[in-house]
Amino acid sequence: QVQLVESGGGLVQAGDSLRLSCAASGRTVSIYTMGWFRQAPGKEREFVAAISRSGGITSYADSVKGRFTISRDNDRNTVYLQMNRLKPEDTAVYYCAAREWSNIAKNPSGFGSWGQGTQVTVSS
Repeated sequence: QVQLVESGGGLVQAGDSLRLSCAASGRTVSIYTMGWFRQAPGKEREFVAAISRSGGITSYADSVKGRFTISRDNDRNTVYLQMNRLKPEDTAVYYCAAREWSNIAKNPSGFGSWGQGTQVTVSS
């Protein structure tokens, strides 16, 4: 499977911005639908955003719509999550995931490859 490594997380204040990156290796990222998920302590892993293989279709959770933007640069084998106007409730470990099927899914079980995650902490 493709190997994924997230980066860009950190400690920020409410209202700040972060850009997460997901670097893929082992396989070209262009053959995968890509997604971002997050998981806070004691909670289920939840869908954040997804993007189609060519980048033409995107999907967002209602909680982040209008604030987060998912994008991809297949030539650089990288997927991004631009996070603006961060809120304390955005605090979580953020995971990049790859899906072999072309259609977008929102359930974590639909994604076969996962990165280790990057911590995002938003203080009030």
